[in-house]
Amino acid sequence: MALTRRKTKVPKVLPAPPKAKEDRHFVTALARGLEVLGCFRSGDKLLGNIEIARRCGLPKSTVSRLTYTLTRIGYLHYDEDSGKYRLGTATLALGSKMLARLDVRQLARPLMQDLADFSGAAVSLGTRDRLSMIYVEHCRSQSAITISLDVGSRIPLATTAMGRAYLAATSDGERHELMDRIRELDEFAWPKIREGIEAGMKEYHELGCCCSFGAWQKDVNAIAVAFRPGPGMPPMSINCGGPAFTLSPEFLMNEARPRLIELVRRIEESLGSA
Repeated sequence: MALTRRKTKVPKVLPAPPKAKEDRHFVTALARGLEVLGCFRSGDKLLGNIEIARRCGLPKSTVSRLTYTLTRIGYLHYDEDSGKYRLGTATLALGSKMLARLDVRQLARPLMQDLADFSGAAVSLGTRDRLSMIYVEHCRSQSAITISLDVGSRIPLATTAMGRAYLAATSDGERHELMDRIRELDEFAWPKIREGIEAGMKEYHELGCCCSFGAWQKDVNAIAVAFRPGPGMPPMSINCGGPAFTLSPEFLMNEARPRLIELVRRIEESLGSA
């Protein structure tokens, strides 16, 4: 049984990579085209140029040229009835190839399913995309009452257990850069967000996981552990969570946490990345 949730909050405007103008190797047109593709979220079927422009923070005239070009090469498809765009088959091919290369999904899935069945929670594997974490694998028990997220769903980087675990596991340089971008997105909320991230860092070193008990949404509890799937690869995170009325902080910390830490240890051992 799935608990109906409101739409996941994600930044309305996708932040541009920092200091792009100062890097002579940076191709602005390419970056903008990828931003257009990246602004399509899980659940979006069709988007018009005005909505794309708002999400990307770009002029509508620029977006019109980008969507035209992306349509010509198959990354977008133009729907004549609505005058809007959907993702084209070329993006599907790219995504399928990327997921096929993630051997960690095949290794993690049976272990994640075991934890989901034990805890009655949802257990998800995610990787970072800009200031969000995106699910690349998702397991739930048959009896679980969970939030309605699945593969392809996005959740915030700064306020979720999965995102905070990523921040705790990444390099100091990347963490500081990401925190600067999070601050620029919402200066008013930043002090509280920073406090949560810093608490997550402390939790990760002391407890082996990051927690989010009502920090993202007041009725959602979760814990998460991050790991590197291979040398030189960015971290990934696995979370275990769900509605607060079925998953108390005490259960997650005392019962689920040791199993989640062991799950990640076994994945690292299988990948040879421990």
